[in-house]
Amino acid sequence: MHAFPLLAGVLVSLAVSGPGSSSPWRWGEGGHEMAARAATATLPPGIPGFFTDAGEQLVYLDPEPDRWRSRPLREMDQAFSYDHYVDLENVPAGAMDAPDRWVFLKRLYDAGMERPERDAGFLPFRIVELYQRLVTEWRLWRAETDPRRREWIQQRIVNDAGVLGHYVTDAANPHHSTIHFNGWNADAANPEGYTTDRNFHGRFESDFVRAHVRYEDVRPRVPSAARNVAGNARAAVMGHIQGSHDLVDALYRLDRDVGFDAAGPLRPETRDFAADRLAAGAAMLRDLWWSAWQESATAP
Repeated sequence: MHAFPLLAGVLVSLAVSGPGSSSPWRWGEGGHEMAARAATATLPPGIPGFFTDAGEQLVYLDPEPDRWRSRPLREMDQAFSYDHYVDLENVPAGAMDAPDRWVFLKRLYDAGMERPERDAGFLPFRIVELYQRLVTEWRLWRAETDPRRREWIQQRIVNDAGVLGHYVTDAANPHHSTIHFNGWNADAANPEGYTTDRNFHGRFESDFVRAHVRYEDVRPRVPSAARNVAGNARAAVMGHIQGSHDLVDALYRLDRDVGFDAAGPLRPETRDFAADRLAAGAAMLRDLWWSAWQESATAP
């Protein structure tokens, strides 16, 4: 299973426990904020000004779901624990075609999984759910004539758009798409000799990024033109996650051959990989924000 600790500027290990797991950091606030900043910087003209004016708030909100992690507050912690990842190797054929997370969960149970929420995760559904919420809120905003109520809707849009950013950025890290989420899974064949280090997730996503990746490395890698995936957001989200999953071996190979070493000298190969992944998260987030606005112009 996955275990992800609190990311709120303090080093606290608050994670869902499980066999063979430790408590890695995620992208770290810095990585999440870089991706959100690049997404806001590349939004095309035409989206309402209040949204672009909220750029710093959107950046702040990208790490937000990690701030909710707290084992003593179990109800809250467990409610969102499994939304940060999907272990694609564990998902049976056809299960991902389920129309919502509950049908997906039933298909996993029907396939014989004892703890499907833990052993599969809900990341693609969480992203699509928040995207659809944004579409709905934008439609309400377009139709509202009362200035005060419209301002309330604006606050809701910014909040949910920022939280959406967290999961989209998580999905850009190959670790969030695989059973090899923190060192190569001990139950899987490992003919390439990849690391089984149970600190790899945090060493890559937080320590290395903090030491060697800057916003200036990420921003130029984000395509300038936004994609409009309105009406096709789910397929775009799955493509984003699959693209990360396709790089699992590349991630582990780089660690083996070059090393994601925060304390050592900068190695362009590893810096470029991390910056490319953050840029992919930024581009997908920008595209989903833009597409939600575009899709809201049509009736459901």
